Amino acid sequence: RVLFRSVAPDKTCSQTARLITSKNTGAVLVIENDALIGIFTERDVVFRVVGKGLDPEHTEVRTVMTSNPLTLGPKQTYGHALVIMQKHGFRHVPVVDDGIAVGIVSSRNAMDPALDEFISDARRREHYE
Repeated sequence: RVLFRSVAPDKTCSQTARLITSKNTGAVLVIENDALIGIFTERDVVFRVVGKGLDPEHTEVRTVMTSNPLTLGPKQTYGHALVIMQKHGFRHVPVVDDGIAVGIVSSRNAMDPALDEFISDARRREHYE
């Protein structure tokens, strides 16, 4: 099972946007020599490329990605991920284990457990009313 999508830093924004679209994901990790060097998101396409008038066919991801992003360890909770995302205003956090990218948490992933618990609580309340 693939835990995340990745691209090399020399891929164009167009190539990367097509990957994001085809895989129905919101972000890709930028990997060079097996190391995480950045993250590129759907919002980057809009705000850092198209919104600034750059040519996505000729702009490399390395020039518009978020370099050295904040990361989580594999044992940190979804709740911790949500706090980081809320505090810093982003929707994706790479997961790194001993310097190697092993996954990515999106706000959608992190919300799933909380939503399941909320729905479960709501059903219990309906049952007792």
